[in-house]
Amino acid sequence: MDPLLDRLRAVQSRYEELCARSEQPDFFADPRRAAELLREKNELEPIVSAYRSYRQAEADMAEAQELMADEELRALCQQTYQEARETKDVLFRQLQLLLLPKDPNDEKSVIVEIRGGVGGEESALFAHSLYRMYTMYAARRGWTVELMNYSDTELGGVKEADFVLRGRGAYSRMKFESGVHRVQRVPETEASGRVHTSTATVAVLPEMDPVDVQLRPEDIEMQVYRSSGAGGQHINKTSSAVRLIHKPTGLVASCQEERSQVQNREKCMRMLASKLYEIEQERVTSEVTGLRRSQVGTGMRNERIRTYNFPQGRVTDHRIGLTLYKIDEIMDGGLDELIDALSSADQAERLAAGGSQ
Repeated sequence: MDPLLDRLRAVQSRYEELCARSEQPDFFADPRRAAELLREKNELEPIVSAYRSYRQAEADMAEAQELMADEELRALCQQTYQEARETKDVLFRQLQLLLLPKDPNDEKSVIVEIRGGVGGEESALFAHSLYRMYTMYAARRGWTVELMNYSDTELGGVKEADFVLRGRGAYSRMKFESGVHRVQRVPETEASGRVHTSTATVAVLPEMDPVDVQLRPEDIEMQVYRSSGAGGQHINKTSSAVRLIHKPTGLVASCQEERSQVQNREKCMRMLASKLYEIEQERVTSEVTGLRRSQVGTGMRNERIRTYNFPQGRVTDHRIGLTLYKIDEIMDGGLDELIDALSSADQAERLAAGGSQ
């Protein structure tokens, strides 16, 4: 017996069970439980639909093969058989992907942290370009942008920017953006026209609720200060900005974009919870596999993942060797082609590894 087909039969059986259950008169007596079951049913539906099409293709192959005994129908049946076989092969690959374990965080919103890296003021200007690129991508996807912490330079660059991209499935798209981004371009401040290379770092974290992570009040030190920089001028007179320090790990979360100290602290707690979650996930992954994380997936912060070469108009993602000569479109938020390619490479990598995360 094929283990994959066994799983598919089990999925179909569970789906049919959920369909029957949802038609019972008392199904909505417990609204929360009903919502959970409907969510599970909706997640299984595309798998069952593809499996039924797969079974139909098998049936079409068997029927065509049986009719090949008739010489008058042989040519037509051979064509039907071949078409059904090709359909079956395509559906089999699709079902393999559909059965891959899902990242439990894929549907979450994300916290993005951008920092200027090597290259002085030019790295800060590039960090601002990345901030603009991601906010424009969010607009294309229909996500909202919630600014948490923003520190700029006199020339309009970004020292650091922390923000939430709020929308369903944001993490599934943005998780491939973590790492070092490199830019090659002529800075506006360069009189000789010489191309400079500089970097900025991006970290992407699934937004976690503080209740999902063990945060003990005695482990957190809270500091308050006056806001400064872009977005903070309206509250410079009061100490409404908040910085939280997790004493056991030294992790820091800051927020200054809200008028209220309470609101800023709430945002800081979410950021701190997300950072602690990331550390714990890295520890568990390391202990279970003894290997570092996937090259394509959520990259380490110190890995160079992408180069933006403005003189040549190209963007190269080094993890999958993909180069696109459409830098203006990408910098205006046109990231889908890159992210789709990264997602496909990640799926292929996990399939080759036997479906593990």
